[in-house]
Amino acid sequence: MNQETNPQTAAAMLKKVSRFRPKLAIVLGSGFHHALEALSVDAQLPYGKIPGFPKPTVEGHAGQLYFGALGSTPVLVLSGRTHFYEGHSMERVTFAVRALAAFGICDLLLTSAAGGINKKFRPGDFMVITDHINFMGTNPLRGTTHFVDMTQVYDSELQKLLLAAARECKMKLRQGVYLAVCGPNYETPAEIRAFATLGADAVGMSTVPEAIVARQWGLNVAGISCITNPAAGFGKKSLSHADVLETAERAGKSGANLLQHFAKLYGEDDQ
Repeated sequence: MNQETNPQTAAAMLKKVSRFRPKLAIVLGSGFHHALEALSVDAQLPYGKIPGFPKPTVEGHAGQLYFGALGSTPVLVLSGRTHFYEGHSMERVTFAVRALAAFGICDLLLTSAAGGINKKFRPGDFMVITDHINFMGTNPLRGTTHFVDMTQVYDSELQKLLLAAARECKMKLRQGVYLAVCGPNYETPAEIRAFATLGADAVGMSTVPEAIVARQWGLNVAGISCITNPAAGFGKKSLSHADVLETAERAGKSGANLLQHFAKLYGEDDQ
C-alpha cells in the first residue's frame, strides 16, 4: 500500500484541516445536498486534494468534504460519493470510509437515492435501511481474510434516532431492505420481480460496499434512502437519471430537515 492509498495518510491530512474531531460522519447521496445549507462550516476540502479520494463524475455528487456542525453537533460531511460503475475498484470506492475510520469516526450515516420495489412506497418517501442484499457481483473485502459478521449491519440505536427524528419532523419514514446492483443501467422488470421475491424493498447502486467496509473497521452504520421512482415495471415511465435527480431535489428539503433533527438527537444522546 503506497502513500496515495493509505487511509492513515488521508486521515492525518484531515486532522490538519480542522480542529473539529466529530464522531459522526454523513455521506450525502443524490438529493441530500440541501443538508449543507444548515451546516456551520469550519473547513471545506475538495476530494481531489485528499490523498486516495477519487473524484466523483456523476451529476449530483459534488466531491467536497466538510467539517462543521449541524445545530450544536460536530459532523464530518462527505458531499457525494464514487460509485463502482464509474470504473473504480472496490478499494477506491470504499477508500473514504477507511479514511474516516482512521480519522476516528465512530458512527456513519449513509444516504442515497433508490428505486422503490415495495409497492407501498411512493416517490419522495424516505426509507431507513434495516438490512441489505449485495447483488453487485463482488465484495469490497475480496483479497483479504476479514470474515466480518453481517448479522446486524445497520445499528439499531442509530435506526431509533432516525425514527425519532422523523417523528419530530412529522414525516413518515419507511423501513426496508436495500438491494445493491453495480449499475449503471437500470434493472429490467424481470430482475425487479426477482428482487422482490428475495425480500428487497428498494434497489440502488451504492451504500452496500461502504456499509460492509464500515463494519470491517468497527463503525456503527445507519442508512437512509430517498425513494425517487418506482422500480422498472412498476411505473408508467421509462427510467432516467434526470428524473431521479428531479425527484430527489423535490424531496431534498425534507431529507435535509430529517438529517438536522437526527444530528440534534445524536448530539443529545452522546452527552
